[in-house]
Amino acid sequence: MLNFRMLRFCFTIIILFFLAAAADATTIYRYVDENGVVHFTDVVPDRYKARIITGPKKTTPSGSNYYSLSYLKRLAEEAAHRYSLDPELVKRVIQKESRWNPYAVSKSGAMGLMQLMPKTARILGVRNPFDPEENINAGVRYLKNLIDYFGDVKKALAAYNAGPTSVRRFGGIPPFEETRGYVREIMYNYKGKGTKRHRERIYKIVLSDGTIMFTNSPVYLKGKSSF
Repeated sequence: MLNFRMLRFCFTIIILFFLAAAADATTIYRYVDENGVVHFTDVVPDRYKARIITGPKKTTPSGSNYYSLSYLKRLAEEAAHRYSLDPELVKRVIQKESRWNPYAVSKSGAMGLMQLMPKTARILGVRNPFDPEENINAGVRYLKNLIDYFGDVKKALAAYNAGPTSVRRFGGIPPFEETRGYVREIMYNYKGKGTKRHRERIYKIVLSDGTIMFTNSPVYLKGKSSF
């Protein structure tokens, strides 16, 4: 009986400890190791994908923890303007990094929409990497710093993926297939067919009264010319 009471007392103390810690900590994570043991920590484990179980979070306009894509894109656009970057570039980076998943965690421990590594997040002063506004603001600021430092968008993207040290060491985009594919995909979507920046087909229409009209809609094209 004594052992049972002691066990219950210890269990209660542990629960109270984590509840108290949750009130003060920015974010508490829970993960289960390979032996089935449950762990609680305020640091994202490098070897495990963490799941947020508590901690303050900013709410969306709807007041829930669901973030609409339009809301996330608006945050990206605001951050881009804040740091004088093209919003389309920022959105392409987020699409590649996390596919707009605020709670994404990579195998290497990168977190959130812009996949900030724990060390990078700490340097940038990020308290909750899973908060969309905080994550995007820090990620865009970091990307802006890289662009200013290297003076080239492609090199900056390579540094965002592989780290600034690798770009400096090789004097450009490192010969890593992952990094080269990363830069190639983002630049293609940013400057190529993946954006509205591609050249639209313009049609020339001659109306029955001889009026010439140019349009990007093929609705009136029957028997007309185009270029």
